[in-house]
Amino acid sequence: MKKLHNTSGILIALFFLIASCGEKKSSESQTTDAGPAAEEWITLFDGSNLDAWRTYREDQVRPQWQIDEDGNLWLSEKGGGDIITREQFESFELELEWKISEGGNSGIFFHVAEADTLRNTFFSGPEFQLLDNDNHPDGKIPTHRTGDNYDMQSSSVETVRPVGEWNKVRIVVDNGRVEHWLNGTKVVEYVLGSPQWEEQLERSKFKKWPLYGRAGKGHIALQDHGDEIWFRNIRVKRL
Repeated sequence: MKKLHNTSGILIALFFLIASCGEKKSSESQTTDAGPAAEEWITLFDGSNLDAWRTYREDQVRPQWQIDEDGNLWLSEKGGGDIITREQFESFELELEWKISEGGNSGIFFHVAEADTLRNTFFSGPEFQLLDNDNHPDGKIPTHRTGDNYDMQSSSVETVRPVGEWNKVRIVVDNGRVEHWLNGTKVVEYVLGSPQWEEQLERSKFKKWPLYGRAGKGHIALQDHGDEIWFRNIRVKRL
């Protein structure tokens, strides 16, 4: 009986050892699985520096773009020029928050290309419009209001918050299919190069620029339209 008791004890010990190893392996597996998901997002601005950015067609960011005392990216005055990401993106998801000054105008561009013939970001990059709809003259023009695919397509619903309040933007570009999200609501959707998009392009100011919306990939840009604007919590992930 004593021998049987010892054997049972050994078997029990082996069982707990195997179970313990299994739990450890499972825990390690969960950690490994969670790691890449956490690393998918690329921080473009977190309040600490502007290393991910430079002025369009220049090497550095001009001093008009500053980090204010609250850790926000702030265009303090005209002359900063549009700033672009140092990296380029094709299919991606972008998230950021913004607020604008009274009567202000700005925008977010993507698939921005650089060349001697492209003097501005909007010669190639489609724009998510940012505007004080109530106090800027463009607020009276359909396709020129906040959330619009600028000069191409109007938002389906208006979800912008009053001047001085933070708004959240999400832009999804997935193999040419584009979504504009504003404060949790999808307000615009289109497909680059589709028949509908081509018709809109023909009616827009961009039809004279052959690379507009056709680069396929490029930089993300924030616009200097001469008005104060603030950004924070800017991040992107490739799709």
